[in-house]
Amino acid sequence: MSDMPIFAVMYDFDRTLSPKDMQEYQFIPSLGMKASDFWGEANAFGDKNEMDKILSYMYIMIKKSKEMNIPLTRDRVVKCGESIEFFKGVESWFTRINEFGIKNGVIVEHYVLSSGLVEIIEGSKIGKFFKKIYASEFLYDENGYAVFPKSAVNYTSKTQFVYRINKGVLNVSNDWDLNRSTPDNDKRVRFKNMLYIGDGMSDVPCMKMVKAYGGSSIAVYNSESNRHLVEDLLNHGRVDFMFPADYSENTDFDVTVKNLIKKAAIEDSLIREHDGQIADASQKQYSIFY
Repeated sequence: MSDMPIFAVMYDFDRTLSPKDMQEYQFIPSLGMKASDFWGEANAFGDKNEMDKILSYMYIMIKKSKEMNIPLTRDRVVKCGESIEFFKGVESWFTRINEFGIKNGVIVEHYVLSSGLVEIIEGSKIGKFFKKIYASEFLYDENGYAVFPKSAVNYTSKTQFVYRINKGVLNVSNDWDLNRSTPDNDKRVRFKNMLYIGDGMSDVPCMKMVKAYGGSSIAVYNSESNRHLVEDLLNHGRVDFMFPADYSENTDFDVTVKNLIKKAAIEDSLIREHDGQIADASQKQYSIFY
């Protein structure tokens, strides 16, 4: 196993990596609906039933598919990822930043923390680059039809996944290892080696959490019309940086992330030097007494 430090980059998906909600590229048009009509119906259903908005949109996906006599199978949902468009530079981002990390003695890992769907993300052009996708997902019956939410991720439940990444307990069914006490030195990814990238208020719990524990948070925006939203996050200390959603090489965003990776490499080197000196001093003290 490599002894290089791990730098974990966690992303929201919709409007962070992609300009709009992932369901709007293929799934909603397949129903013959406008995005505004679908989300309006889903939100109204949630309000009427005092229901979590993630569960309500998943229910409406199943309901509308039945009404249109279009089976909501896993294959169908995965294929919806094929048409997703991404912000400039995203499709080459992961390979570039991974290579930069290795060059500087750091393993970079990528994770998604999203209220969107695991299946759609997996079917997208960038799905293969994530070590783990934490998002909502359907449970499918013996005929392959979606029948129930397997997981529903909202903005507050995202925070548990930060702890999972920190401890290396990636299986969502393993709560025992997640909740047991673990010394900081035994945690797989130090909080200070974490970066959360999001675009708005739904990301605030994760942004604040990562920042509070010594990691970094970045807010991105895709137009001047919504720049003020991320400026508010910066002004209130909820994020460390804000940038346009451009992942191209040599942008300010790209340079800042690379600097954070270099910082992780330097801090790891200093920790190793410190621990080595402590061990050496302890051994010398032991030798004096014996």
